[in-house]
Amino acid sequence: SFDRETEPVTVRTRKGEVTVTQDEQPFNADLGKIPKLRPAFRKDGTVTPANSSSISDGASALVLTTQSEAEKRGLTPRARIVAHATHAQEPAWFTTAPVGAIDKVLEKAGWTKADVGLYEVNEAFAVVTMAAMKEHGLPHDIVNVHGGACALGHPIGASGARIIVTLLTAMERKGVERGVASLCIGGGEATAIAIERLH
Repeated sequence: SFDRETEPVTVRTRKGEVTVTQDEQPFNADLGKIPKLRPAFRKDGTVTPANSSSISDGASALVLTTQSEAEKRGLTPRARIVAHATHAQEPAWFTTAPVGAIDKVLEKAGWTKADVGLYEVNEAFAVVTMAAMKEHGLPHDIVNVHGGACALGHPIGASGARIIVTLLTAMERKGVERGVASLCIGGGEATAIAIERLH
């Protein structure tokens, strides 16, 4: 359930007001159609609409502040940013860009892969997450534990905040202290952030 991560939104339409209380994207798949889908890029390819993210409508927000400002305003931060990193490589190899971003953010944080309890790897295509899992030896049960962009959709411009909130909420539910979120941003580029829960 994404109840802790979402806020109802009321929209005025020609037919009246509609209140959206949950993301409709995860419920749109027709599992019977998946085996019949044609490859998207090459006749013999493996990328189909079923293992690609849809472009979704969405908005996302985070409050980012200093410790002193949070104390001044009586806010209780949920986590702190330990490190941030970006990575770029040849555009043709965009699917593996998060691998490099994750390497760099772990190095900046002074963490090993074993120090991280959960990962969120946002993807346009499932192969992006699969490459990160393979290259880093990450087990399925600590990556995108509530589904990635292929399952949830990919709200352009909102994905970064969305995956950080999803990661943080999963960390709180599972009692995990450290997490890494990475975003494939196209053109051979990726970004990653290491966060640590505060108590």
